[in-house]
Formats: sequence, C-alpha cells, structure tokens
Amino acid sequence: MRVALLSGGKDSLYAAYLSRPIDLGLFLVYETPRPSPHLLNMGKSVETLLAAGIPVVVLGLSRGREKVETVEALRRLGVDEVVAGDVYVEDHLRYMESVAREAGASLREPLWGEEPEELTYRIFGSGFEALVIGAREGLGGWLGRVVDRGSVEGFVEDVKALGMDPLGERGEYHTLVISSPLHRRRIGHEVVRVEHYPGYVIARVV
Repeated sequence: MRVALLSGGKDSLYAAYLSRPIDLGLFLVYETPRPSPHLLNMGKSVETLLAAGIPVVVLGLSRGREKVETVEALRRLGVDEVVAGDVYVEDHLRYMESVAREAGASLREPLWGEEPEELTYRIFGSGFEALVIGAREGLGGWLGRVVDRGSVEGFVEDVKALGMDPLGERGEYHTLVISSPLHRRRIGHEVVRVEHYPGYVIARVV
C-alpha cells in the first residue's frame, strides 16, 4: 500500500506524480494559529485529488497528538510506503522519517534536495497548472491567479524580487492544482472571497 500525503498543492501532488501509482491520498487536517489555505478550501482540495484519480482519506488531528494519530492511521491502513513532497526543510524530513519508521513503512521523498527554482520550473513545465490560494501580502497580486507553463517565469521573478523562495517551501504562498498530467479533467474554480490575516491573504474558492 503506497500512500501519499497530499494537500492539493503543487509540491505534494508532483511528488505523487513522480511516485505513481498511488493507492491512496491522505489529507491531514491540523489545528494552526492561522487557517491553512488548503483547509479553508478543503472541498476543492479533495476535488482536485479525486480528479487526478487518487482516492482520498481526510484525517482530522488533535492538537498535541498529531504524530501519534498519523502513525496510528498509517498502521490501520496497512501502509508499506509513505510519499511526501518535502524539498529542503530538514525538520520536515526528520519528522516524516520518524512517522514512517514508527508506522513500519518506508519513506519516499522524490523532491528532496532539488534546487527550488529549477524544481518550480520543472513542475509547471510538466503541465501542472495551479491557482494561488494563499500568499504573503507582497504576493497578494497573484492571489486567485493561475500559474502555468506560460506564466511561471513572471511569477518566479515576482517571488524572487521579494526575497522569497520561488517554490514557497516555507509557506510564502500556497497553491491548488487545477490541472496536471494526472488529471482526468481540469478543475473549475471561482474566487468568492479574500480573507486577510496578519501579513497573509487567503482566497476562498468554489
């Protein structure tokens, strides 16, 4: 059983694409001080994963018990291999290694160690299209816009001009994939509201 940790965003879905076939996607719901753009748009996140042909299990995690409950879920599912989309944040990798080990599974991190800008171009150059659903205020002009093969250069230049990681690995922005080589259909979308948080904006999408 190969399970991918998926949010509907570009990195996790691209990792799943490189690791296909994926038997199941696991969408983890964390309690955080600022709402996650993926959680606020959970319906669309699940929709895009299903359109990509990946069955999804949504798991709500209790604060303080996130790791324990994730490990328990992976054990119950009988997971042999966990796929994640980490790139360079060491703490994330160590956490995932520990989770997989305690669940009795191996860990596959196909994006680990990639150069962020090159990886960004590779993701969108492979046919991924993604809607920006969350961004730091300096990138607010891209909120609700689609990044694809044609617009990625302008997007990367704007991100770099702000001194941010083009890949957004540290949460500088979040995306919702609306089309990819995995997708059976392109996801329709409409931004119905923009929510403002300290230093951050999130689009509500239907």
